[in-house]
Amino acid sequence: MKITVLTVGKIKEKYLKDAIAEYSKRLSKYCKLEIIEVADEKTPDQASEVVEEQIRDKEGERLLKNIKDDAFVITLEIRGKQLTSEELADKIDKLGVGGVSHIIFVIGGSIGLSKAVMARSDYALSFSKMTFPHQLMRVILLEQIYRSYRIIQGEPYHK
Repeated sequence: MKITVLTVGKIKEKYLKDAIAEYSKRLSKYCKLEIIEVADEKTPDQASEVVEEQIRDKEGERLLKNIKDDAFVITLEIRGKQLTSEELADKIDKLGVGGVSHIIFVIGGSIGLSKAVMARSDYALSFSKMTFPHQLMRVILLEQIYRSYRIIQGEPYHK
């Protein structure tokens, strides 16, 4: 299985880069992992809804250029479905058994995803009703994918 994490913006903080590198190393045992970062747009303070929509659209175009037609796309959205670790593992496992060979997880920028990206999504996922910085979401997502693969393999996953 190939897993792509497609995300807006670059990670600057060393501690987040270190965590991403660690989970990338751990996941290499289970899947082919690719992380793609697309450029983010500067969002002015007090930006109007129209300006924010334009920013989401520009970022969305960049994201969509990296989504292959045959990939199963899971977007991370506040209004997405919340799953337990076991349920996410079951979802990934069933996709693989069902013939899906490429899953793309999409993390939007600081003001979210464009309507076009959400329309391309095959599944909307949320990790919490709370909001998290989109940079931190990369680490949380990789950790949950790692847990999922450990669950699928019948390995202890709470470590």
